Amino acid sequence: MSWGAELWDQFDSLEKHTQWGIDLLEKYIKFVKERTEIELSYAKQLRNLSKKYQPKKNSKEEEEYKYTSCQAFLSTLHETSDYAGQHEVISENMTAQIMVDLARYVQELKQERKANFHDGRKAQQHMETCWKQLESSKRRFERDCKEAERAQQYFEKMDADINVTKADVEKARQQAQIRHQMAEDSRADYSSILQKFNQEQHEYYHTHIPNIFQKIQEMEERRIVRIGESMKTYAEVDRQVIPILGKCLDGIVAAAQAIDQKSDSQLVIEAYKSGFEPPGDIEFEDYTQPLKRTVSNNSLSTPRADGKAELKFGGKSKGKLWPFIKKNKSPKQPKEPLSHRFNEFMNSKPKMHCFRSLKRGLSLKLGATPEDFSNLPPEQRRKKLQQKVDELNKEIQKEMDQRDAITKMKDVYLKNPQMGDPASLDHKLAEVSQNAERLRLEVQKFEAWLAEVEGRLPGRGEQARRQSGMYESQQPPAVRSCAQDRESSPDGSYTEEQSQESELKVQATDFDDEFDDEEPLPAIGTCKALYTFEGQNEGTISVAEGETLFVIEEDKGDGWTRIRRSEEEEEGYVPTSYVEVYLDKNPKGAKTYI
Repeated sequence: MSWGAELWDQFDSLEKHTQWGIDLLEKYIKFVKERTEIELSYAKQLRNLSKKYQPKKNSKEEEEYKYTSCQAFLSTLHETSDYAGQHEVISENMTAQIMVDLARYVQELKQERKANFHDGRKAQQHMETCWKQLESSKRRFERDCKEAERAQQYFEKMDADINVTKADVEKARQQAQIRHQMAEDSRADYSSILQKFNQEQHEYYHTHIPNIFQKIQEMEERRIVRIGESMKTYAEVDRQVIPILGKCLDGIVAAAQAIDQKSDSQLVIEAYKSGFEPPGDIEFEDYTQPLKRTVSNNSLSTPRADGKAELKFGGKSKGKLWPFIKKNKSPKQPKEPLSHRFNEFMNSKPKMHCFRSLKRGLSLKLGATPEDFSNLPPEQRRKKLQQKVDELNKEIQKEMDQRDAITKMKDVYLKNPQMGDPASLDHKLAEVSQNAERLRLEVQKFEAWLAEVEGRLPGRGEQARRQSGMYESQQPPAVRSCAQDRESSPDGSYTEEQSQESELKVQATDFDDEFDDEEPLPAIGTCKALYTFEGQNEGTISVAEGETLFVIEEDKGDGWTRIRRSEEEEEGYVPTSYVEVYLDKNPKGAKTYI
């Protein structure tokens, strides 16, 4: 169906229709542009969301991602980031394959439309000019015919009048002939212009306009085909990324399926296992006997449930590891001068060792972390030491690699002196060797601590523990040194060097009594024992399950709480995890000692 044959008289309508087609194309381009902006914005928001929940480097969050559930969440974040990348691909492809292409095509279409309608208007103007010429010749022919008729009538009137001279009649006759001639010329001119106009009009309606309208029709059909192809491309761009989006979703599902609750439970054990053995059974205490429970004069611990008032520690100087603990009053020996006792105390080697332990315990409460991680429970300490050994071995490997590289470079300089001076690398090589040797010494130190800890852990050093128990059973209770007491003391330290002072008896001095005169610390709350705890070491106190006691100093981060038994004014430390603490909101006179 041709527009030229059917729409020969709808030039203006076609002009409006083609302009509407171009407007529709531009509207579609704008739609695609806004879609690409939405895709980019969505991708950006997804990436920001993924980045927001990524674990921070060198933080506690990064350590939590060892669990399989956290690893699955991390995989979800990575897949979400990849998912966002596919939406960026959609935006890029739509921009390149649709927007840019259509924008260029619209400009070409506008130029083509403008040229076609310019030719049409030019043909219209030519027809209008021909029509005006035809009308002009027609009016001139009509005017000349009327003039010739009037001249003929005037001649006939003059010729019939007998009073008119012959000369006037001749003049009228000549005038009539002239007018007739002019009418004939106008008639011939009008006939020629009319014939030409008819020919031009035929060509206009059957040749020029059909050709122009055919071009416009082809232009419009190409526009329709082009917008249809763009819509197909629009769908294909989305379809191309669907498999990749599916893989992203499959990755999230696979990560979720890889979650292992048993593995996570085992990791929790490894992360928080202290290495302590659970408390033993509580023995029956026979109250039918008129025996009163006694407490050692030099210890804060209660006797074992077998009723034997066995002294675990000999000498009151043993209590100096915990000088701020309120002790039970006991009959005092006559005091010697304080200065003499102080000098004797400071000159005693075991005493200095005890004060070193006290200093370390206080440093732990102030927040300092010892190099050997002795503030941690045995299992956690073993993990930290192993981690430190691994880090040092990696540093040693780096130093060795650097030394090998420098050695190779030195060999190159020796073979090719023009490339550099070999002697210039000696200082660097020596420095690297010194660093490696220093790191090896560090490794040996930490490995020694690690071996010591592994020998004390349950299941790792069973034989060593049995031998240690046999040794202790053969020793008098008063022989244990400060180094042995520190092994499980409330300062959080679990390893100490074996010293010769362990075989010395510490003589009791009245220097300890200076602390005995201290006022007791006020209670800041109460606590209930959740489990039975046998305080066998210096500074600890035994509690029974369900027993209610007073809290005089809360946990400072070392895992120990200081309590008092009301009826006997007996004080000591118990593990915080063994009691449920109820602190008063506004304790009067409460003080914190470190």
